[in-house]
Amino acid sequence: MTVVAVVVGGGGASGVTSGKKRQRVGSSSRISSTIGIIDSRPDNTLTERTQKPSGIRRTSSHTVITTTGGFNDSSTADVMLRLFIDQLPLFDTDDSESISAVDSSQSDVQIYLHSNVLRRCKYFDALLSDRWQKESIDVVDSGNSSRMFRKLNLGVPSYNGSIDHHFTVLQLLYTNDFSKTINNVSIALCLLPVALELIFEDCIKACVRFIEAVPWTEDEERKILSIVPLLGKEESQELLARVSVDRNASSEEMLHGLIFSALHNHPNMAFAKAFVAKLMRDFSSNETAKRVLDRAFQSSLKIVKDSLEDYLSPDFRGDHNETEAIQRLNLHTAMTNGRHLLWLVERMIELRVADTAVQEWSNQTSFTADLLRALRDDSWRNIVPGLPAVVLRCTCKLSNAVAMGTILATRQVRMKIVKDWLPVLILCKDNVTPMMPSHKTVYVELEDTFLRIISTLPLSDAQGLLQQCLSFSTRNVEDCPHLISAFTTWFRRANKYPQPAM
Repeated sequence: MTVVAVVVGGGGASGVTSGKKRQRVGSSSRISSTIGIIDSRPDNTLTERTQKPSGIRRTSSHTVITTTGGFNDSSTADVMLRLFIDQLPLFDTDDSESISAVDSSQSDVQIYLHSNVLRRCKYFDALLSDRWQKESIDVVDSGNSSRMFRKLNLGVPSYNGSIDHHFTVLQLLYTNDFSKTINNVSIALCLLPVALELIFEDCIKACVRFIEAVPWTEDEERKILSIVPLLGKEESQELLARVSVDRNASSEEMLHGLIFSALHNHPNMAFAKAFVAKLMRDFSSNETAKRVLDRAFQSSLKIVKDSLEDYLSPDFRGDHNETEAIQRLNLHTAMTNGRHLLWLVERMIELRVADTAVQEWSNQTSFTADLLRALRDDSWRNIVPGLPAVVLRCTCKLSNAVAMGTILATRQVRMKIVKDWLPVLILCKDNVTPMMPSHKTVYVELEDTFLRIISTLPLSDAQGLLQQCLSFSTRNVEDCPHLISAFTTWFRRANKYPQPAM
């Protein structure tokens, strides 16, 4: 009996990314293919699992040279394997036309193999065992003598390249060096499902080891995650570690670390702050942003308060120059962290998570008392002249969020934020000279914001606070319309809705 062997033709050296059509070739002993073939040892023998074959050999015309005793060598093979398109894809594929794309000339392939090599796959090891030997054994006329072949059939999923991928994995049975074939993620993802199907452990490990060690595109990551459930714990744990950590906890710690680095460690602070602000807008949930920003806010506020307390309570037991240097350092620390506070407040308001900060800022009676003490002393003027403006900008941002309704604060919080910070505003406006134009803008804006908040309070609470706002008046009465409007509103309400006599 003469056997006509039909094998894969066309295809790249890896057998994975072929763009050519395979050609059917009739032969009784030699089989040609453009897929790279693994050579056998020079002595034409190959022992199960332990023999190390030589590398891939290609001719200048890309025609495979099938060597004696190697892959696809009919003269020494004892297994004839038929690959044929038999089923739908087992794994995720992006090719919606994969079934129709499989050319009929590529759908049935016959390969000569060796049973001792096939046993590297647990699938074939079981199939070739005495218990499962049910396939036919044929006598084949090889030209010089009759030989025995065991005929096996293997149906493969119907997607474009399926035959190529199975063909390449079968080639890899004849080598222990997978690196020449598995050299990019796309190839590894094509071969891994086949290796899993055939339970080819060495190939599975080689694919997983390569995938774990290199970067992935978003599409490759999706495909990897579709295969991971089919891997064992040992193979999958490194892949899963890259993508399936505790998302909320890791995001929170990452953002906290980025904020800390942008505020304290990065030389180009403005650029780093802008980049972190973008990351927070794009990737953080409101809950995560709130926790991270509240944590950073509390830390920076504590440093400002502690530095101011240390400045107001110096240790005079040391050298005078040393004490003065420490005082300067305390003020600079307060100023630096005041700027950090302002940036944090702006991020909180932008992301609408400033409610805790507003409540905290309205409960700073001791801090505002320390500020008033420090600002009455002229020592700070030549060291940190911008300190009052930075602190009042924080107050203005938070207060304006309350007045605009961005942050819905309780009546107690609204009253406290004005009551505690109004004296600081008045002192800065009256005593900080010369006043820079930017500072004047902040003062006027904060005046208007405080007056709008006062208009939301009960008349009795508003009465005492408005009396303190007389310092907002100017030489020309017409230059303070916000103050006129606030008192007009109060008197209109008081006269229109008088309290009943007791």
